[in-house]
Amino acid sequence: MVYKSPFPDLDLPSCNILSYLFPKDKAPYDDPLWYDAKTPESNLSPAQALVWVKRLALGLERLGLNKGDVVMILTPNQIFVPVAYLGIVGAGCCFSGANPAYTVPELVHQINNTTAKLILVHPNHVKSALAAAEKTSFPLNRIFQFSDTWVPAKAGITDFRSFIGSEAEAASYQWPELTPEEARTTVATINYSSGTTGLPKGVCVSHANLVANVEQTIVMRYAHKPYPFEKRPSERWIGFLPLYHAYGQLYTILMATKLRVPVYIMTDFRYEEFLFNIGRYKITSLQIAPPILVMLSKRPETSRYDLRSLRDCLCGAAPLSKELQNDCQRRFGMQINQGWGMTEVTCGAIHVPGGVSDDSGSVGQLDPNCELKLLDDDGKEVALGEPGEIYVRGPQICLGYWRNEEATKESLDADGWLKTGDIAICNKEGYFWIVDRKKELIKVNALQVAPAELEGVLLENEHIADAAAVGITIKDVEAPRAYVVIHESSKGRVTPQEIQEWIKSRVAKHKYLNGGVIFIDEVPKLASGKIQRKVMREWAKRDAAEIERRMATEGRAKL
Repeated sequence: MVYKSPFPDLDLPSCNILSYLFPKDKAPYDDPLWYDAKTPESNLSPAQALVWVKRLALGLERLGLNKGDVVMILTPNQIFVPVAYLGIVGAGCCFSGANPAYTVPELVHQINNTTAKLILVHPNHVKSALAAAEKTSFPLNRIFQFSDTWVPAKAGITDFRSFIGSEAEAASYQWPELTPEEARTTVATINYSSGTTGLPKGVCVSHANLVANVEQTIVMRYAHKPYPFEKRPSERWIGFLPLYHAYGQLYTILMATKLRVPVYIMTDFRYEEFLFNIGRYKITSLQIAPPILVMLSKRPETSRYDLRSLRDCLCGAAPLSKELQNDCQRRFGMQINQGWGMTEVTCGAIHVPGGVSDDSGSVGQLDPNCELKLLDDDGKEVALGEPGEIYVRGPQICLGYWRNEEATKESLDADGWLKTGDIAICNKEGYFWIVDRKKELIKVNALQVAPAELEGVLLENEHIADAAAVGITIKDVEAPRAYVVIHESSKGRVTPQEIQEWIKSRVAKHKYLNGGVIFIDEVPKLASGKIQRKVMREWAKRDAAEIERRMATEGRAKL
């Protein structure tokens, strides 16, 4: 059985993303669109941003960058990230965002893997960029500081305004138009994902992928709203999702531009600041991951802020229990709908249609132009209502992994079906529920953590003979957990807590072993030497149940 979207197929444009967002027959929007949430006087309208986009594109040409060259950006969220994204992609180059929390080894991996030709770095992260550049022999004259205000040179690294075109030159600049075939094959973004297995890989998303996913998401967002799309009530969004991540890029940059929805961009996520901004700016809609709902539901600070402006919320990027979803719907009087996606589908492929009130925990129905099948471990299609691994096909499916043909062949077949690693069931109305995860990766605040990467770092520790990493979910929050074998000579000389602290200087914060470190005698493996991931997940489920039971007992004791 191949499931199809219940919504009619869309006639999707295939063009440069700039031609889609800024059509020649319409003047760019003049009202502010991207606001700095701390200082809203600092803002950009689409018209202003487009001038900067053209200036940046001109500058990339002058530096000798060619179509397909990669520009890496290392910055926290700021109102000029949309400029970088649209300028790089619109010029025919590839945008690759790096997590500003990355350590130097993690930056080295991304620089080497992308073969980046230029790095734009926020002034606060110049030191890390230079350290990574030294280890990769990256030319310093191809690193520029990048922020919303001009900054003086730091360690010889000048501001990006030193190489871009002038406003006068931008007035006559026209970005390269793409034929439909070029739009389908020209890489726009390289966001990093672990796919179903292994280390992070660069996911190649084309211009046509981006356009298709925006069009699909718009249809799903407003599918059953009680008003015509053209007359929808005004909206305000808050941009705290990281802009090096597909989820943040789709909404804060692409959807916001297309729908003309103002976004208040937070440099980083601080919970009380987030709550304050919702009330201050009368935010109407949220795009979040489950840990934010956990905070809204559990943390006492929530009650101190005015959240009455919230009307609806999309929750994705990780599993969400229906109990938590329904609790927050009742408490905050907003509609909370789920969706399913991954970096390899540009962003999303399944959504609960806007206007549908759901309390079942479903991730929704297929987006327009999408097909899906559910297969068992033998590659056979499962019956209706039976669990199977999601294979999905549609115009938003990525081109493959950057310079990694083997991984591409493992995930994408010749007919365009993407193997996702997520296990789902479907009912006769075409609604899906995610019931398990076959793939190895761990989700922390919507960010991916590859167990193999953590295991590689752990094995660098002099006390560790073997290690296996897995996600553990406690009270709807997932965190990395490590089961490690200690060398015989190290027993009694090191504690689990010391291993937790040791790894912090070697990985980004979302990869910390906040799920704990457990000493074991042996990592369960197959005869081939491969870690038995299923066994590790069962261990984590067992431990999580025991931890939650203990927490409940301690809570009752306190009462």
